[in-house]
Amino acid sequence: MRFLKSIFTKGSKKTRGVSERGIIVFHHTSEVIKAESLLKQAGLDVLVKGPPPEIQSGCDMVIEFPIINQLQVVDILKKHGIDPVQLVSVQDHLLEPVSLYNVKDFGEFLMVRAANMKITVDKKSLEIVNVSGGGCPDVPFLAELMVGQKLFEAPEPAGNGQTLCGYSLHLAYEEMKRRCHG
Repeated sequence: MRFLKSIFTKGSKKTRGVSERGIIVFHHTSEVIKAESLLKQAGLDVLVKGPPPEIQSGCDMVIEFPIINQLQVVDILKKHGIDPVQLVSVQDHLLEPVSLYNVKDFGEFLMVRAANMKITVDKKSLEIVNVSGGGCPDVPFLAELMVGQKLFEAPEPAGNGQTLCGYSLHLAYEEMKRRCHG
């Protein structure tokens, strides 16, 4: 695992200092899913995001975490045999991870996209009217389970999907619930 330290720009008035957040870059999405679960079980405040363009590695997801927990994060990952590509301190806007979510308001409907999966909800009734995207074999099954259900009563994609598409749909579903709550 490669660690990047604070960068100081020689001869520049702007010095990049230590950040409060860090990002973990992985080889494969399956490692992101496993690491997120383990770190959340440990009570850490982690978020799955898209990697900044400067450090993309083939996996289109990174985990953002409080940099103060770096030793704990490294220990948890090492104990479970997860070897990230690198762990980076977010030191300026150039290394900010990007949101995985794209939200589109169509007036009567709200759509949230996470990675390649989309969920659309009727804003008035909170009924799921569409699930789409991806190319994984469980997408039609997940769509059949969820479409026509009320958002807060629908079966969770994480409990029913088995693929990256199912995971991405679960992220979109959770973001939709967050946006429609209250």
